[in-house]
Amino acid sequence: MLHLRLITPSDTTDDVVRLIEKTVGTTHLVVVPGAARNPAGDVVMCDVAREAGDELLSGLQKLGLDNTGSIAVENIDLSLSRRADKAEAEAPGEGADAVLWEHLTDATHEESTLSATYLAFITLATMIAACGVVLDNAILIVGAMAVGPEFGPLAGICTAIVQRAPRLALRSLIALLAGFAAAMLLTVGFSLFMDAVGLFSKAQLEADRPNTDFIYAPDWFSFVVAVLAGAAGTLSLTSAKSGALVGVAISVTTVPAAANAAVALIYSDTNQAVRSSEQLLLNLLGIVLAGTLTLLTQKWLWSTQRGKRNAV
Repeated sequence: MLHLRLITPSDTTDDVVRLIEKTVGTTHLVVVPGAARNPAGDVVMCDVAREAGDELLSGLQKLGLDNTGSIAVENIDLSLSRRADKAEAEAPGEGADAVLWEHLTDATHEESTLSATYLAFITLATMIAACGVVLDNAILIVGAMAVGPEFGPLAGICTAIVQRAPRLALRSLIALLAGFAAAMLLTVGFSLFMDAVGLFSKAQLEADRPNTDFIYAPDWFSFVVAVLAGAAGTLSLTSAKSGALVGVAISVTTVPAAANAAVALIYSDTNQAVRSSEQLLLNLLGIVLAGTLTLLTQKWLWSTQRGKRNAV
């Protein structure tokens, strides 16, 4: 269930209440006249089944409430109410399958911001991966994959394509490209330092690396895994099952490929640098393609389901 807290201008409160009452899957409607001060108006609260949430939010936006008042949405972790159970039963579909498009857009907008924290995470992840590459240590590679924050901008690009949001697309693309460029540049400096103190060497990079040589060996399996991971990651975001994102992060060779390219550059190993870059681009392409197709499929399925319900 979702909890909505709305601030409505007094002259639109009746329209808002009617919309809530006619939306299947809503309950616990509360109206407090004149309670809001900034902006001035009434406070309206209700609970809605997750699978009916997107329809209600779209209706509220059509009433202009996002401009004239306020729409706040919270997840309800526990609701002990027969009315809530009835609302969930009446709402079409399953809550786990529902997509809240506004929430997705807002979440990906935040995750795709080129902030100092984002740059710190992607740089640290790339440096950890650089250590894993030189030491041929799979544990460090997996750790770097888990630390890397690059799925946020990738999800932002997918969402922007489906929602036709050019600003989000540009913001995500800048975060993705600038983030990897900065991380690789700083990792080059880190690798030069590690070489200077004798912890990195060209011999280690070019030695047999059975645990990490896949990083600079792009093939169809790399693309297939990236596609599967992209679909799984998108489903994790839209269904609020964030735990699956960790599995997605350690399934794709993005950060390790960037790290391998950075280390290869300081030793003038053009072959590894180029092939690692190919691996990076192949994984990014697979994730964006799969994520976009997954969102388009979900959007089509829910619009079809909504159309059938309206026709009944």
